Amino acid sequence: MLLQSINPATNQTIKAYESHSPQEVQQKIEQTQQAWKNWRLTDMEQRKELLTRLAAVLRKHRESLAVLMANEMGKPIKQGLAEVEKSAHCCAYYAANAAAQLQDMLIPTEAARSYASFQPLGIVLAVMPWNFPFWQVFRFLAPALAAGNAALLKHASNVPGCALAIEALVKEAGFPPQLFQTLLIGSKEVEKVLEHPYVKAATLTGSTPAGKQVAQKAGSLLKKVVLELGGSDPYIILKDADLELAAEACVTSRLINSGQSCIAAKRFIVEASVQEAFTRLFVEKMQARKMGDPLNPATDIGPQARTDLRDELHSQVTTSIEKGAVCLLGGILPPGNHAYYPPTVLTHVQPGMPAYEEELFGPVAAIITAKDEADAIRIANDTIFGLGAAVFTNDSAKGEHIARTQLDAGACFVNSFVQSDPRLPFGGIKESGFGRELGLFGIREFVNIKTISVRNY
Repeated sequence: MLLQSINPATNQTIKAYESHSPQEVQQKIEQTQQAWKNWRLTDMEQRKELLTRLAAVLRKHRESLAVLMANEMGKPIKQGLAEVEKSAHCCAYYAANAAAQLQDMLIPTEAARSYASFQPLGIVLAVMPWNFPFWQVFRFLAPALAAGNAALLKHASNVPGCALAIEALVKEAGFPPQLFQTLLIGSKEVEKVLEHPYVKAATLTGSTPAGKQVAQKAGSLLKKVVLELGGSDPYIILKDADLELAAEACVTSRLINSGQSCIAAKRFIVEASVQEAFTRLFVEKMQARKMGDPLNPATDIGPQARTDLRDELHSQVTTSIEKGAVCLLGGILPPGNHAYYPPTVLTHVQPGMPAYEEELFGPVAAIITAKDEADAIRIANDTIFGLGAAVFTNDSAKGEHIARTQLDAGACFVNSFVQSDPRLPFGGIKESGFGRELGLFGIREFVNIKTISVRNY
C-alpha cells in the first residue's frame, strides 16, 4: 500500500511512501520493546537532558518543519512556525516539571513507609491526526518519554512526511535508537498493533467513530486508552459582553488552522438583544481574514487538508441552507484544482441542521440566537460533544460560575478562546472522549500507580 503526500493547495502529489509490511511492523515493535527495557531504568536527569535537546532540535528546524506542514496539509506558514514552537515548549515544560510530577507520593499508614510510585507502562501506541501534525504528537510524546515509556506512532496517512520527520527529530536529539518509531500503516492495521503484547496502552486523537473503535478494541484487551475526539465547541456571548473583544476572539478561534481544529469555536450562541450587533462585527472580521497560499506569511486561511474533507464541509453548509439557514458570507466553492474553502457565516441555525448538530471541521461559523442567558446555556449543552466551551461577559464572576458549574465540557474559558497549554489538563467528556493530556494529569495517564508498603521486622 502507498501512502501519498498531496499538496492541498495544488492537489499535486509531493511524494508516495511504501507502507511497512506486517513483518516490518513486528520488527519495529520488538526493537522498541528492547529499547524500552533500558530506557525505563534511566534517571530523570538523563530524560530531562534529552527532552531539553529535543526542544532545541525542534527550534533549530522550525522553518523547514513549518514548510513541510504547509505543503502536506495546508497549514499557513505563520501558524506552522507557532506549532513547532509550542511543541518545543511542551518538551521544555516536561523537562522542567516531570521529576516533581512523578515523585513518590508519601501516604501515612501503619507501615514504616508507604507511598504511591509512578512507574512506566511500556510501549504506548499513538494514533494521531493530520490537523496539528507536530503538536498532537508532541503533547503525547513528551510526557510519555519523560515518564519512562516508549512510543510507536501511527500518524494520519496524508502526513507521512511529518511522521518521519518527528522520528528523525527524536533521533537527532539523542534518544536511544528505536525508542520512538513511526509506523507507516493504514487505519485497518491499528488493531493488530494494539493486540501485540508489547503494546501496553494507546492514545488517539481523531474522530468519534475512530475513537469508539479503538476504545472497543482496547477494552477487550484490558489496555489503557486516552481519547481526544471531535468537538462542536459553543461560545456564549451574553448581552453584557464586550462585543468587539468577543467577535475578535471568536473569529480567531473559528479560523485556527483554517477552521480544522477540534477545539476551534464552532457554534456562536448570542443573546437576542445583541445578536444583530455581534453578527455584524463577526462578519466584518471574518471577511477581513486573508485566504491564500499557505507559504505566504500574510495568509490567515490556507486550503483544507484534502479535497474530500472540503467537499464534505460544503455538503454540510448546503444542507443547512436547504433546511433554512441563511448564509451571510462565503458558502461557495472557489474554482480550481485545490481544497480551498472560503470563510463562511451561517445564521438562523436551528436543531436538525448539520450546522447545529454536527462538527463543522473548516472555516464555517454557525450563529444561533438565544432568548436569554439560561437559553444560551441550554443550547450550549445541547450537543453530543463536550470538548471546549467559552463564555463572554463583562461580569467575570458570573462567567466563571457558568464555566465552572453549568457548561458540559472538559475545558471552559471566560472572555478568551479555548486553547491547549502544556501546564493545563486537556481533554473532553461525552463523545469528545475521556482521559487527559498535558499537565500533571497527562503525564500520569500512562504510568502504573504502584502502591509500595514497607513494614520493618
